[in-house]
Amino acid sequence: MPDTKNIEAAVLLCKDESKVLGLSFGTQKVTPGQHVPKAGKFKNTTNATSAPELSFHGAKGTYIVVCLDPDAPFPGFSILGPALHWIQSGLKPENTADGIVKLLEGETPFIVDYAGPGPPPPSSPHRYVFILYEQPEDFDIAKFASPGGKKVGIRPRIRYDLKVFEKEAKLGPVVASSYFFSK
Repeated sequence: MPDTKNIEAAVLLCKDESKVLGLSFGTQKVTPGQHVPKAGKFKNTTNATSAPELSFHGAKGTYIVVCLDPDAPFPGFSILGPALHWIQSGLKPENTADGIVKLLEGETPFIVDYAGPGPPPPSSPHRYVFILYEQPEDFDIAKFASPGGKKVGIRPRIRYDLKVFEKEAKLGPVVASSYFFSK
C-alpha cells in the first residue's frame, strides 16, 4: 500500500499561512478544510467540476501541482487510496491587478487530467489535497505525460504512489499545499 505520510504532511503544512496554495473555483475562493460540492451536486453553486485556479503569493519560477484523494473509497477504509486526481506541470506565476499571483499552465499539457471529486454515495466527505512543488529545470514532461494528451483512466489513478513520482521527477520539498472536503 502506498505511503501517505507525505500527503498528511501537506495537509499540516496549511497551518502556515505563507505555505497555503490558493484554490478558486470560479469566484469562490477555497480555504483549507472548506467543503466544496462535488460535480453536479447543487445548481447555481460553485462546485469542483473543473480544475481550480491556483495562486501562491511570492511564486517565482515554474511549478508542478498534484491533487490526491487519500480517502478512497471511504475514509477509514482507504484501500484504493490515495486516488490521483490531477498532475499539471509548467505552472508559471502571473501577477494580477489585485495583487494575487496566479499560477497559469499556458500551453503545457497535463500529465494527468483533472478529475473532480466523486466520493461514492454512502461515504463521508473525502479530502482533496493539492500539493505544489518547484518544477526541476531538467523536468522531462514527455517522460510523464499521457501519450497523445489522452485522458487518464481510473486504473492508473488508484493507489497512486506519490513518493515514486517525487523521486522519478526529482521533485524537491513541498512549496505549498491546500485541501478541501467534498461529498
